[in-house]
Amino acid sequence: MAIRCVIVDDSERFRTSARRLLTTQGISVVADACDSGQALQAVEEQDPDVVLVDVGLGRESGFDLAARIESTAVIMISSLAPDDILELVGHSRAIGFLPKDQLSGCAITQMLKQPQEM
Repeated sequence: MAIRCVIVDDSERFRTSARRLLTTQGISVVADACDSGQALQAVEEQDPDVVLVDVGLGRESGFDLAARIESTAVIMISSLAPDDILELVGHSRAIGFLPKDQLSGCAITQMLKQPQEM
């Protein structure tokens, strides 16, 4: 069964290209959103396995959104250098971080398989 995913990013161009990429790699993108409101609605309606959340959502913080998503795994994504945000990711409820240029179905699958610290 395919992993069900929601993509949250303020760039429509990125959401479209990420959807295309992940779909060809066996990930089922069930929704995408440009802000926290749309994202929370999509998560409630679609019950995905994972939500990809951009660190910067325009005027919003992706970390604030990640804190509000309680029942689903969250992976933070960004075009920022990992060294600039890994500490923030470590203090968030996200299960990990993927640079946007390394986004792939395989990377998402591997992150979801890793045991999570509680």
